[in-house]
Amino acid sequence: MKLLAKTNQIYLAFSLAIYLFAGLAFYQVVRILIYREVESRLRVERLDFEAYIRLHKVWSDSTYFVENKIDVDPVSAHAPQTESFTDTLIRNRYDNELMPFRQFTFYVPIQGVTHRVSIRKSLIQSYQLMEVITATMVVCLGLLLLGTFWFQGKLSGRLWHPFYETLSRIKRFNLASATPLQLDKPEINEFRELNEVLRKMGDKMQQDYRSLKEFTENASHEIQTPLALINAKVEQLIQSEKLTETQGRWIEDIYQASRRMARLNQGLLLLAKIENQQFTANHTIDLTVLLSEKLDDMEEVLIHKQIAVEISQSMPFEVQLPPSLADSLVTNLVNNAIKHNHANGRLELASDGEKLWLGNTGSALVSSPERLFERFKKEGSSSDSVGLGLAIIKEICDNYGLQVQYQETSGWHRFCISRKPETE
Repeated sequence: MKLLAKTNQIYLAFSLAIYLFAGLAFYQVVRILIYREVESRLRVERLDFEAYIRLHKVWSDSTYFVENKIDVDPVSAHAPQTESFTDTLIRNRYDNELMPFRQFTFYVPIQGVTHRVSIRKSLIQSYQLMEVITATMVVCLGLLLLGTFWFQGKLSGRLWHPFYETLSRIKRFNLASATPLQLDKPEINEFRELNEVLRKMGDKMQQDYRSLKEFTENASHEIQTPLALINAKVEQLIQSEKLTETQGRWIEDIYQASRRMARLNQGLLLLAKIENQQFTANHTIDLTVLLSEKLDDMEEVLIHKQIAVEISQSMPFEVQLPPSLADSLVTNLVNNAIKHNHANGRLELASDGEKLWLGNTGSALVSSPERLFERFKKEGSSSDSVGLGLAIIKEICDNYGLQVQYQETSGWHRFCISRKPETE
């Protein structure tokens, strides 16, 4: 959820709560005021009634008091005589409907006998007034809420425009480009300070990227050259007839160590280039076809180790990858499947268009499956492996929208490559 949407959602919920509380409070205030007005009129009518009694000494029906608006009944002298205001319903004689009244009950002596007098006043007009006031209040508060919400959205969008503009430029920012990160200087101090910090950070990141790129390029060239020279000289020494058996064994160890160092250097430099996203030319590549071709190229090795290859499904599995990384991906997958297979073993390739599997028979896994893709993690003690093959596969998948999973079932070791699910 976007920041503005979340802010507006919270503001709307808070406003609704406040407006609801204010509406209920306003309704209660209007109701209390109307009841006070009605009760005040009932007290005035009581004074009129008492004045009538003092003048005539007796009570009789009077046109002043309309039907159903007054009751005068004698009561016992010992009955409690407490004045009270109550709400009551009285049936209308014309349409036989119950109508609300506010009733004032008090006690008056008439010719020496205490009478309970109940004076009523209709609340129909008061209720109608309250309904009109309530409807008007709801409409006004609703319009005020909608107007405020609309204005808040427009104002927030305008105020946060510099932030979203900065976010858009950061998304388009490319470390490999020579163009520095260009950000505006908005009027709002916080956004201006944020842009300044991001601009300095971008310059530093570009500088670090260029330095690291230059280092990897230099290391790739400068280290490989002496290693190649060492290997060449050692090969010449191995072919020499003047070496003793011990010297030959030492030179063989040196030769194997220099070759391992060369592979280790190549693997680490490749990982650094992948992490820095120095491979930018993506192509649509069918990994199923590429793996099949790689297996054909390794046919002699497969025959030598007596490994049978089975392609159960060959649906195209197309991905966006730089050709060099795609070749490195399938090479490491095939090398791993062959290296950890056994004589008279099997190798299986399958693809359904959404996932790609490469499985091989082999010994049970010794280490934890979660650690297979760690750097320098080797299964076994073979000196031929530098422990970077699966790490390179994982790094390529992570940086190019793919995911790799490992599964071991019934003596089969399967690596599954699939596309990462799209997230919002």
